[in-house]
Amino acid sequence: MNREELGNTMTVRTKPAGLVVLKYNGHREDGGQSKLEPYVGLQFDSAEDAQEFYNLYATQSGFRIRIGQLYRSRVDGSVISRRFVCSKEGFQTNSRTGCPAFIRVQRVDSGKWVLANIKKEHNHELGLPGEIRPAHIQRKSFPAPRSSVMSARTGIRSLEDDGPSGVADVKRLKRDALEGEPIGEPYKGLEFSSANEAYKFYYTYAANTGFKVRIGQLFRSKHDGSITSRRFVCSKEGHQHPSRVGCAAFMRIQRQESGRWVVDRLQKEHNHELDSPMDASRSIAAASKGFREEASPELENLDLFDGNGGLGLVKRGRESNIGSDWYNVILKYFESRQAEDTGFFYAVETDDGKYMSVFWADGRSRFSSTQFGDAIVFDTTYRRNSCTFPFAPFIGVNHHRQPVLLGCALIAEESEESFTWVFQALLRAMSGRHPLSIIADQDKAIQHSIAHVFPGTHHRFSAWEFMAKEQENLGALLSMDPEFKYEYETCISQSQTANEFDAAWNLLLNKYNLRENAWLSEMYRVRKSWVPFHIRGTFFAGIPVDGTMKTYFGTLLTSQTPLNEFVARFENALEQRREEERKEDFNSFNLQAVLHTKDPIEEQCRRLYTMAMFKIFQKELLEGFSYSVIKVNVEGSISRYFVQKSNIVDGRHTVAFNASNLNISCSCKMFEFEGVLCRHALKVFQMMNIRELPSRYILHRWTKNAKYGILRDVESGGGSQDFRALMLWSLREEARNYIEAGAASLERYKLAFEIMQEGRRNLCWQN
Repeated sequence: MNREELGNTMTVRTKPAGLVVLKYNGHREDGGQSKLEPYVGLQFDSAEDAQEFYNLYATQSGFRIRIGQLYRSRVDGSVISRRFVCSKEGFQTNSRTGCPAFIRVQRVDSGKWVLANIKKEHNHELGLPGEIRPAHIQRKSFPAPRSSVMSARTGIRSLEDDGPSGVADVKRLKRDALEGEPIGEPYKGLEFSSANEAYKFYYTYAANTGFKVRIGQLFRSKHDGSITSRRFVCSKEGHQHPSRVGCAAFMRIQRQESGRWVVDRLQKEHNHELDSPMDASRSIAAASKGFREEASPELENLDLFDGNGGLGLVKRGRESNIGSDWYNVILKYFESRQAEDTGFFYAVETDDGKYMSVFWADGRSRFSSTQFGDAIVFDTTYRRNSCTFPFAPFIGVNHHRQPVLLGCALIAEESEESFTWVFQALLRAMSGRHPLSIIADQDKAIQHSIAHVFPGTHHRFSAWEFMAKEQENLGALLSMDPEFKYEYETCISQSQTANEFDAAWNLLLNKYNLRENAWLSEMYRVRKSWVPFHIRGTFFAGIPVDGTMKTYFGTLLTSQTPLNEFVARFENALEQRREEERKEDFNSFNLQAVLHTKDPIEEQCRRLYTMAMFKIFQKELLEGFSYSVIKVNVEGSISRYFVQKSNIVDGRHTVAFNASNLNISCSCKMFEFEGVLCRHALKVFQMMNIRELPSRYILHRWTKNAKYGILRDVESGGGSQDFRALMLWSLREEARNYIEAGAASLERYKLAFEIMQEGRRNLCWQN
């Protein structure tokens, strides 16, 4: 591409191992040292070439770079544009200043990449030219004859033929790297093309330094279960074996959006003496039993050991994300609570003698689960925050539409095994009662665990996670094409039947050439977990389809709560929420909402519902007055009606009414989803002159007496000990309210005392 300002043409190509060659049709300045200067229109053979060019330019200018945002084609999902930014871009860490400097390259029809946008100005001081060492950039293998070029940064040979599917030959790398060649020091920001490449680097570094490594903890994506982070640790990490001394040395790598891996955490110091650098011949023998990470799905559960026969692999024990100090504090708390609360339940998972996940629920939470455990939210907010502990509460919705705590867990590791154990502990605490629905992340491990422990329970994806993944996969298309955005959102939110959704979905895929989009294909497969039409057919206690509940613990318990404050803050938040529930209980029993009609159904529901639920019902009843009813057909005792707002066809719903048993159903599915009759059904009841709702349409869980309903039927499940604990809590809570009311005045006290004595005599006579 011509650049008139210079009068010559620059072509930027790269050699393996990051050596950049700049060829000019003119002369070079500075005695042979070319001065790099990016400009709009500069052309590259690949995005990696552009990255290397900007990396070298940054080194000359005195700053570092990071890989920024990328954009994908809406046709085939391939990358069509990339940004490379100053390392101080953004504000995610204290060292970043929101620097605006960047370059953006775009792929053109020829397959080459052209610099499309640039911002050279920084908002921070730059280092001296050459003072900042360039970030090491791992290159993809080239189809050229096998050769190797030494990286100036790490001293590792960049092997140009690493075998099929990018699986590196570890044996050859270890042999080459240890035959007297220097090895660079690891540092934060060091990049690798794969996790396997990072392991090889750290293994070689360890061998030259005098220690051995093990494959440590890993983290998986909450979206698709793929590995997003890995730790490589000193072989003396932990205390599971007498030879281990709890060494803290490790290197952690994080997968970036580009697919590359970057060192984001590093600890070089050891707490033990180091050996002499490993003998090369011994290393070669050990490496003869090398591994292939991509070809071994079980690698995440394996450790490396150095035996007489060389390097081998053994299944390793699971590791906990919960600090050992947490176990001491939390178990002491459990012991004290169990002494006070006979219904307190807790369980601790163990693996090979080690503490793993923890679950607990006090008597009040267990009692709440008997009435409000039909719809559960598994709150794993800790997974998207930088948290000090993996705290995950189980939340329900009480009869005042308030969040209610059903149990809590500390998740040792984000594996199917851990999640399965936690769900099983919840099931035991709930006396074996399965929820109708559960809202949780769409992580594959969580999906499988829910299906295993709660078969038949409707798993709905967390709204925040789905929207984040949607933005990641369709964000560019949604922002650039308003027509697609409208049709996509209409397909999802407006479809009222499975056929309607399927037809609109297929039309969308065909029109925008999205048949090969892997994310959309997967989302269609699991559509019953996120499409509103499918969700609304299951009871979710009215938790909005496009959102979730307010966090139960609020600001009292955050992801950064220190260990020494956790128990106190947890108890304070619990008491605050329960006090809010007691206030609503008092209001529901002692206050009356104003009636707005003379319909006896309104009076019936005011008498039964809690204050909060009656307001929801009343709104539906009043809205029904603006709707009209059109009879469609009659089949036996069943009549079907169109119910719509006057002269507005788009909001029309179909209501089926059975005159023989007063059964009614509506296409909006509000009763199925929320447990309250909708305005459309109420309108038909009014038209049919129904003056009292059948009891099946007033769910007991929404009534004033909801908290005590389950105890009316002792045979509904659970052992006698479970019910004794529930009855004790129920009586204590009622006694607490009774005492507060009785102590309000001397007259009330006398009356309360007489009633209590009479009640005690009646109980004695029962014996």
